[in-house]
Amino acid sequence: MKLAARVVIITGAAGGIGRVLADTFAANGDVIVAVDLPGSGVLELARGLGHPHLGLECDISRAKDIRALCRRIEAQFAQISVLVNNAAVGPSVAATVDTSIVCFRRALAVNLIGPFVMAREAARRMLPGSVIVNVASIAGVVGNPKRNAYAASKAGLISLTKSLACEWASRGIRVAAVAPGYVRTPMVAELERAGKVDLATVRRRVPIGRMARPDEIARAVRFLASPQASYITGSVLTVDGGWMSFNQPGDAHPPMDETPQAELSRPAEHTNGRIVLVTGGACAIGTAIVRRFAENGDTVVIADSDVGAAAELARSLGGNHVVARVNVASESQVVGLFDDLRRRFGRLEILVNSAAVVDTSVSGIEQGPAEIERILDVNLTSAFTCAREAIKMMRPAGVILNLGPINSFLPVARRHAYGACKAGIEILTRCMAAEFGPVGIRTATVAPGYIDTTDTDYLTKPGSIDPKAISRRIPMGRMGRPEEIAHAVFFLASPDASYVNGSSLCVDGGSTSFGDVGFANEPDHESIEAVE
Repeated sequence: MKLAARVVIITGAAGGIGRVLADTFAANGDVIVAVDLPGSGVLELARGLGHPHLGLECDISRAKDIRALCRRIEAQFAQISVLVNNAAVGPSVAATVDTSIVCFRRALAVNLIGPFVMAREAARRMLPGSVIVNVASIAGVVGNPKRNAYAASKAGLISLTKSLACEWASRGIRVAAVAPGYVRTPMVAELERAGKVDLATVRRRVPIGRMARPDEIARAVRFLASPQASYITGSVLTVDGGWMSFNQPGDAHPPMDETPQAELSRPAEHTNGRIVLVTGGACAIGTAIVRRFAENGDTVVIADSDVGAAAELARSLGGNHVVARVNVASESQVVGLFDDLRRRFGRLEILVNSAAVVDTSVSGIEQGPAEIERILDVNLTSAFTCAREAIKMMRPAGVILNLGPINSFLPVARRHAYGACKAGIEILTRCMAAEFGPVGIRTATVAPGYIDTTDTDYLTKPGSIDPKAISRRIPMGRMGRPEEIAHAVFFLASPDASYVNGSSLCVDGGSTSFGDVGFANEPDHESIEAVE
């Protein structure tokens, strides 16, 4: 993921996650502008990074200070490539009746208003291709007692991510967010010392059984800010170890006597030479996914009912890739496939459930149960069957990825079966995250928007969809490319996503973030006016 030097602003850079963010982007070849409060140590941090990195002191709760900060950056670097809004004040963990309005407003000023002003000032100095990534929190999604101001500010930041993504897509600026769960930072350690949090209890509540390391948040941010995330805007990637996927009384993970080593330091990783099974591997998106893993040096099993297309793909890739003819709707054929893989390899690191069929645009009055059952068998039941067989031969660090288009978030009229099965995929991913997390197997969903494939070509012929009208409803103004889905799948399957479990990542050009009337990508001819 080595990139040309970009100017990357990181707020809250002297904190636990901020310092690792700075190191991660600097190692990527980017020029870091580290920003934090006076006396925070941010100047020393920048000096430690060396030339040409820059440290600046600023209180982002003060709009005047932010404007001065961005003028200073512009004078030295001319433009800004990436902004990471990471600065925040943590929850006071005070009862509602004991929380003053001053305290409540302070959280909003730092965690919500400050990031908005930072984004506005950065956007004025950004060119097309620039990115803003906001560090939110699962506290902005799920309720928690005694965290009113913090939770409200983070929920607001998530909403801001979506609205700015829609507004600035026409300017070529992407906006995305990560929502971390509990992260082992100095702030969390301080909460533990103050007796405000019991980390052993936290770990039992996480299916993976531990808190995140700061580098796991930083690597997710780095991906969202990279060209590999070029069709991701408005999306919020939850990085919580499966916290939001667990929904029952009791512990999500067995108690442990000591802090897990993976919470303290990054384990040794093997990033190539893996065995990867891709169902629907000969179709457009599946083919792109197969190619991406093959480029990494992995051995890919291309499973498809069209064995000729799969064989042709394997020949074009060279290497020792495997072709498997399988009808994923047939349980016996799926079981036979995994029996063969067990004999051949004895292991499986990654399963990508990409096989799918589309339904025709038929009125619910006219659509029969046989058609619905056919679509459910291929798109939903097969994903369950493949996952069930895969876990029998997976070791810890195995990954199961399901493709579930945005129909589960934005149902489409007359696409009843397709939307239902994709909603099923999303919750299936979460159920498996809760069940498999304790044994070290992660799951996630990639939710593509409209992607330019042969399937969309097929649908346009009878006039089922209008590509021009669809593109005008997408904030980025275009359909996605199969390669953009493949990059997201590859990231989620990598050690860089080691704390992503049960999450859904929308790769949709902002479609699921747009809730306004009319078109999403009318040209924006107005500049962002200065606001004093």
